[in-house]
Amino acid sequence: MAGIDASAKIVVLGGGAWGTALAQSLRLAGRPVTLWARSAATVAEINLKSSNTLYLPNVTLAPGLTASTDLGVVAVADVVLVVTPAQTTRATLLAIKPHVRAGVPLVLCAKGLEQSTGRRLSTIAEDILPGQPLAVLSGPGFAADVVRGLPTAVTLGCRDASLGAELANLLGSKTFRIYWAADVTGVELGGAVKNVLAIAAGILDGRQLGASAHAALVTRGFAELRRYAEGHGAKAGTLMGLSGLGDLLLTCGSAQSRNMSLGRALGLGQTLAEILAARKSVSEGVATAQAVVQSARALSVDMPIAEAVAAIIAGKLGIDQAIDGLLMRPFKAED
Repeated sequence: MAGIDASAKIVVLGGGAWGTALAQSLRLAGRPVTLWARSAATVAEINLKSSNTLYLPNVTLAPGLTASTDLGVVAVADVVLVVTPAQTTRATLLAIKPHVRAGVPLVLCAKGLEQSTGRRLSTIAEDILPGQPLAVLSGPGFAADVVRGLPTAVTLGCRDASLGAELANLLGSKTFRIYWAADVTGVELGGAVKNVLAIAAGILDGRQLGASAHAALVTRGFAELRRYAEGHGAKAGTLMGLSGLGDLLLTCGSAQSRNMSLGRALGLGQTLAEILAARKSVSEGVATAQAVVQSARALSVDMPIAEAVAAIIAGKLGIDQAIDGLLMRPFKAED
């Protein structure tokens, strides 16, 4: 779709923390935006009180940010941001198929692989909505920062350079900086794999194994991420950027990260069931771990950290066993 300008109507699908934060960022930049959410209570609160306290407490949303439970709002959209969790993205795309107009760009904003198939979300979108312009938004950004207008930089993966530039100008702002890249595969896989590695980083933190172990895990985890993504055709330069290394550093380095905090809780001795039962938001790495491991095995890509996380999540390996297994690996050349 050519000629996207600042007057384009934007619909954000997903009333969680990230969807609300992106809608807030767009509204603060003066863009016409509607947020769609499944929850009638969330929609009512946004419309009546300019807040979404379930996901973003103590935040006042911008005037003019409206919400709806009616998927029919997609019919008037010039750009659609799909911010529902990775495991429900397929269902969301099927639901909007009767409404979205031909030529309207879809921007996929979840970070994960479909657990049942191991597929990237962009490939699912291409199947369900063939010919629809596609982009993927990923990179180091916490919803709590973005919703408050704190400086953030992310990557937009889009094979069409002209469309990528137009979307970056539309969706970006002074405090929400967007760089675009043609390597959609690299942008997607960087965001998906780092969530799995962040769980591992959190486990180390919960076990109080120290900053040195943390640095080693993040570095060796990044080596796994690169091997895996390059095995799928991603470019090394993309993985060294915001959607790869940048996102990994953020997600593995802060308790704000849902995946790292989940790993930390595991390291402190809570069960996965206990952790998930107490949470309203989704930790994408839980569902993505097994999908990553299965596709890595198919490519003969060695990913011992991801393998350990997947085994812990599946209840096949205890945390101390997993750590001992990583520490007992043979010495080898770093590269």
